Amino acid sequence: MPRIQVYLPDDLHRALKARGLPASELLQEAVRAELRRLDLLDRTADHRGALVAEVGEPGRADRERAALVARRLDRGRRRP
Repeated sequence: MPRIQVYLPDDLHRALKARGLPASELLQEAVRAELRRLDLLDRTADHRGALVAEVGEPGRADRERAALVARRLDRGRRRP
C-alpha cells in the first residue's frame, strides 16, 4: 500500500490525538466519501444532460414546481 504524508493544523492534530482516533483510517474513509460524492455529482450531471437531450430544458413553471416540491421534502426531513 502506498504511503503519503498529510499535514494537519495543530488544533486538528490535537483533537485527533485527544480522542485517540486512527488518522489513517479516517483519512481513507474521508477520501472514499469524497470520491463517491464527486462520482455521484458526475452521474447526476450526465443524467441531467440525457434528460435535457430527450425532453428539453425545463421551463419556468417546471422549475417553480420543482422548487416547491424540494421545499416540501426539506420541511418533512427536518421533523424529528
